[in-house]
Amino acid sequence: MRREGFELSVSRPRVVMQTGANGEKLEPIEEVVIDVDDEFSGVVIEKMTKRKATITEMKPSGIGKTRIVFSAPSRGLIGYLSEFRTDTRGTGIMNRVFDKYDTYRGPITQYRPGVLVSMEAGSTTTYALHNLEPRGVLFVGPQTEVYSGMIVGEHSKENDIEVNPVRGKQLTNVRSVTADEKLFLAPPRKMSLEEALSYIQDDELVEVTPATIRLRKKELDSGKRKKAYRFAETD
Repeated sequence: MRREGFELSVSRPRVVMQTGANGEKLEPIEEVVIDVDDEFSGVVIEKMTKRKATITEMKPSGIGKTRIVFSAPSRGLIGYLSEFRTDTRGTGIMNRVFDKYDTYRGPITQYRPGVLVSMEAGSTTTYALHNLEPRGVLFVGPQTEVYSGMIVGEHSKENDIEVNPVRGKQLTNVRSVTADEKLFLAPPRKMSLEEALSYIQDDELVEVTPATIRLRKKELDSGKRKKAYRFAETD
């Protein structure tokens, strides 16, 4: 669709639940086969256990290698592949296949920091981004067109905050020692479509265009967004 010039917004993926004969909630379960170096098996087991997976088999698969077979809910595997690659430094191999529908295994707690949300529309400036770097990791570089409600970075804390990435430096007729110092920025974090879909929360969207992949809030208006948060908290 991108090659054909289409633009679309995609929400967070969700699995299809079913209802059992006795009215119980059923969810799709997958068999996950992981081949990993012995030194990384501990972190893989820890991460998969947090995602409600259970070990069905574990055995050596070569010199310094371990094969671990999990029974895991599909919803817990959403977004895990990129994290798995990072944890195993690109050496792990994961294969997944649908197994069955089984009893719902309960809520999965997944931590993600808050995000930096643009409050203004325009072109980002090096000066503004340099001041935002201490707050977290940026997703955009200088001279990037942004709009109100667009996610421009990951906050270092749990809450979302609104920022102004298009603010320019105030010009005066007074020169200072540091006035002409060059500002250097760390490279922005770029996400693939798969990584972006696994990163967003329920109140966010991935905006896919032929040229770029952007993250945004579902509700772009700041006032309406805050009102919706307050309503959700009192619900």
